[in-house]
Amino acid sequence: MTDQPPPHAGRPGPGQRWPAKVLTVSDGVVAGTREDRSGAALAARLDEAGFEVVERAVTADGTEAVAEALARLSDGFAGLVVTTGGTGFGPRDLTPEGTKAALEREAPGLAEAMRLVSPLGRLSRGVAGTRGTTLVLNTPGSSKGAVECFDVVADVVPHALDLLTGGRPH
Repeated sequence: MTDQPPPHAGRPGPGQRWPAKVLTVSDGVVAGTREDRSGAALAARLDEAGFEVVERAVTADGTEAVAEALARLSDGFAGLVVTTGGTGFGPRDLTPEGTKAALEREAPGLAEAMRLVSPLGRLSRGVAGTRGTTLVLNTPGSSKGAVECFDVVADVVPHALDLLTGGRPH
């Protein structure tokens, strides 16, 4: 018996969409002092791009909080998890560190592409990678920045998910 999922396990069938989850990383949203605009914007954009948003979650800033939230969201999940927030230079901006702690493999090309989408993107420390059959993308905490970063990689995400779940499209 093997621990590997069978080929194509978790892949959407004909007429179905890839599932996605959005994780907002923000002390202010957790405390209720700030509205989750970037999480809402990402969820709407994912839906428009053909993904089915199956969960939205919020976690506090910090390495452990992010790592634990990503582990929970990705365990047994075949799909996309996009984070928003905590990728900058602020003292509590530790989303990349928490993400690295949860990832099994990094996907630097995706993170690099997201950084190049705008001049301010060069200030992002966001990472991308995989955990099991989940692709994780870090995006900035601004609504505009989060959507722009997702949009620049949206065309390759379904292919990446297909490969992660056992597909052999080439």
